[in-house]
Amino acid sequence: MKIKVSEIPDEGVRVEGREAIPSPFADPAWTLDDLSLFVEKEGADVLVEGFVEAGVPLTCGRCLESFPFKVRSDLAVRYAPKPVRKDEVELTTDDLEVDFYDQNCLDLSVLIRAETLLALPMKPLCREECRGICPHCGGNRNLSPCHCEVKMADLRLEPLRGLAEKLHARSREH
Repeated sequence: MKIKVSEIPDEGVRVEGREAIPSPFADPAWTLDDLSLFVEKEGADVLVEGFVEAGVPLTCGRCLESFPFKVRSDLAVRYAPKPVRKDEVELTTDDLEVDFYDQNCLDLSVLIRAETLLALPMKPLCREECRGICPHCGGNRNLSPCHCEVKMADLRLEPLRGLAEKLHARSREH
């Protein structure tokens, strides 16, 4: 959904419900579940406040199974007109918290996609207690118990084997 900045009334514009922006995502598996945005002008700047709720299919970082994930992103974004100068522009600290609109047009679909992506977890988990996959046989430990004997041996640590016992034995001698 594109909004012409010059046509935003003084009282602002409210964008409500998923019907307002029917398909903001390129991937059809992603769904916009709910939306409530308030867009208002403040001089040449535009403020967008509200929330976005979306459903995104993710892959668990432990067991590699797909699972649905619900995203809610509360947002408050300030847009400023894109600078017209083609030469180098120095940004101040305040500019890092501002996004830009171009040619009198603000695309809310881009905002929804960006906020949804930013709200996704770095390491998605299907559930906190996910047991993951067995490093030996590759079986999903959530579906069936694995009876593989897993040795976590790192040859670089071999010289340290038994160090704790040796130190403990020395401390008893003194």
